[in-house]
Amino acid sequence: MSASPLPTSGPAAQGVDASGVHAFLDALEAAPEIEPHSLMIMRHGHLVASGWWAPYTAERLHLQYSLSKSFTGTAAALAEAEGLLDFDAPVISYFPEFEADITDPRSRAVLVRHVASMASGHRGETVDEAYGGDPAEPVRGFLLLPPDGDPGTVFAYNQPTTYTLAAIVQRRSGQPLTEYLRPRLLDPLGIGEVVWRRDRTGRELGFSGLYATTDAVARLGQLYLNDGLWEGERLLPAGWAARASRPRTPTAGAMGDADLQDWHQGYGYQFWTSRHGYRGDGAYGQFCLVLPEHDVVIAATAATERMQEYLNLVWEHLLPAFGPEPPTGREAADAELRERLGRLALPPAPGRPAPPERERDWTATVFTPSVETGPVRSAGLDRDADGWTLTLTGEGDRPDRPDRLTLRLAGEGWTVAEEPAPTAVSGGWTDAGTLAVEVVFLETPHRLALTCSLADRTLTASWRTQPLHDGRLSTLCAPRRSV
Repeated sequence: MSASPLPTSGPAAQGVDASGVHAFLDALEAAPEIEPHSLMIMRHGHLVASGWWAPYTAERLHLQYSLSKSFTGTAAALAEAEGLLDFDAPVISYFPEFEADITDPRSRAVLVRHVASMASGHRGETVDEAYGGDPAEPVRGFLLLPPDGDPGTVFAYNQPTTYTLAAIVQRRSGQPLTEYLRPRLLDPLGIGEVVWRRDRTGRELGFSGLYATTDAVARLGQLYLNDGLWEGERLLPAGWAARASRPRTPTAGAMGDADLQDWHQGYGYQFWTSRHGYRGDGAYGQFCLVLPEHDVVIAATAATERMQEYLNLVWEHLLPAFGPEPPTGREAADAELRERLGRLALPPAPGRPAPPERERDWTATVFTPSVETGPVRSAGLDRDADGWTLTLTGEGDRPDRPDRLTLRLAGEGWTVAEEPAPTAVSGGWTDAGTLAVEVVFLETPHRLALTCSLADRTLTASWRTQPLHDGRLSTLCAPRRSV
């Protein structure tokens, strides 16, 4: 189904000062370690500002990483309302086939609400141990790991807790999360295509791997801001938003870095408490910020390891822009902001579309890395009547499962291709002996920087942000496009 557009309004009409949004955009674009991809700001139920930094676009799905957890928590709320699960029931009760194996009393005492709040009693991340302990059934692998403390007494950011919650919903409903959510949440909210990564069990991950548009994230946030009501229809149980956003177990110090102030405010049911409001978030800057005190939702995607810095900029620049009354005489400022949001773009890498000399040497050379580790095994160039192409072979390349990307080098700006994975390429020859390109994987927060040197026939390749799922070049996209 096609989504009906969100109600829109000029910022001033909803009490938003456009100069504060300008200041936020200025700060984002001046931050060297933050690469913004999208931004949507809702105030009083209206979309007052939205923009995408080209080559990212509004209709693209984007990997949400751990922001996926907030959709999983929402599915659990719906399942509870339908009597499919009980937050006070032991997790083991939903997996009776594990009864004989799970003997540790703390493991047997883990309740659904403990995994929903990441308070299983484990003091650290156990995802590798859970999958390694039982590759065929990670829930069993997780339950075989005795908690370090009593469930409910300690917080740890621990992927198998959310995975287990998602597994219970999928087991009890008999459906993948996306199918379960489609008639209950996604369709009523007007959310179109979403795709969720699966593991070897066939389950959708729950803790990560959801690909959705920024618009979908904004709609989820608005639903929570409205306490589960959407256009007069109740989609979530009354009070669930308050339950989900209320801190269950202290998180101060649990994330390690003393500077992560917004990670020290507590964790609810698959939502973080922030210094202002609450949020779902995912690695590298995927955000759903719900600010009840301002009647605001902010949905954003980015590529950054400085997520606290991103939030600091929101609090510094956007919060003061949310006033109690509509400012007057702001039509020109609103129009200027709208125009700016419409021309947002990531700067392309510099370079010429063709080498200034020695074309035959470039096409005759296979470039290989000088070190064995890295995301690219080899690179080669071809030239035809329309220009140059660069073919990359990934580290995961096998005869039965090729991992290759062919990229068009077309000069200034970004060149977008859809297959085998949606990409945008910029860059070119920076001198007679050097080719430098940037490859953006458009359904993810990931960018690959690649340099080929003709002098020694080597290449260097590095991720700006390291993929946390499949790092194969040709499948770095939503699973629907896997090859």
